[in-house]
Amino acid sequence: MSDTPPVCNYEGSDYQISFWEEGGRAYEDACEAIALRRLLRPHGRHMLELGAGAGRNSLRYTGYDQITLVDYSRTQLLQARARLGDSPRFRYVAADVYRLPFINNAFDGATMIRTLHHMADAPRALNEIRRVLELDACFILEYANKRNLKSMLRWLLRQQDWSPFTAEPVEFAALNFDFHPRAVRAWLRTAGFKVEKTLTVSHFRVGWLKQHLPFKILAAIDSALQWTGALVQATPSVFVCTRAISGGLQAPAEGLFACPVCGAALKNTPPKITCPNCGRSYPLADGIYDFRVDAPRNAD
Repeated sequence: MSDTPPVCNYEGSDYQISFWEEGGRAYEDACEAIALRRLLRPHGRHMLELGAGAGRNSLRYTGYDQITLVDYSRTQLLQARARLGDSPRFRYVAADVYRLPFINNAFDGATMIRTLHHMADAPRALNEIRRVLELDACFILEYANKRNLKSMLRWLLRQQDWSPFTAEPVEFAALNFDFHPRAVRAWLRTAGFKVEKTLTVSHFRVGWLKQHLPFKILAAIDSALQWTGALVQATPSVFVCTRAISGGLQAPAEGLFACPVCGAALKNTPPKITCPNCGRSYPLADGIYDFRVDAPRNAD
């Protein structure tokens, strides 16, 4: 019954351990932490963390009263819950970014870090995110930049057949896309966001450098260069801080959840939430709300 693009599913993956903790990514993690500190608002009511995975960044949203972690993979969210605990400050939701199970204008902040590059229809995802954010909400987006220095050099040396200078996305592996900064800015503008700050991140994502220099030194130099993103974007990772300025819709009077199939407002009635309009039911199991429309319920 799906009418949305395919989803990159990390179900059963040990991504947090194999990629971040044991994969030599301390430098990238430190750089991203610096960027988030610079872009996050000091205070907020309710943060929506899209593509939250195992909760690597969740504790960094210190100024927000509540954080809702969204990921398509239940096993990733189980890892996040094990890391973050059962504090009422955190809510865990398995859902499709293209079909978010929330009412309009539900959040005053959102992040999407290392997730947009899995979106086969990035503009559609950004429009859906705008729907669930209130006017003036802060949205921090990280995206994989196709116009990075390495890709430009490879293209000039004829070692790759796609141009880093064209606006269309490039799918370098299945459901893995790089985007041109100009295209991302246009999509954000169309969705109703105003870009207020741009940071370039991971200037030194080179294996030899990471092997021979302490990551804290590399991260400190990277920190000093992040501001150059306002002028030019040539790093593999770009962070933008945006504000929701238009395109919002009227919000229901109360509640948080909405049916991802028909859009009707839902009452939070665990262990099962049933839509009063279309009759579809969504379970709450192991502390995770499961609003995935097409996923099997016995995936774990």
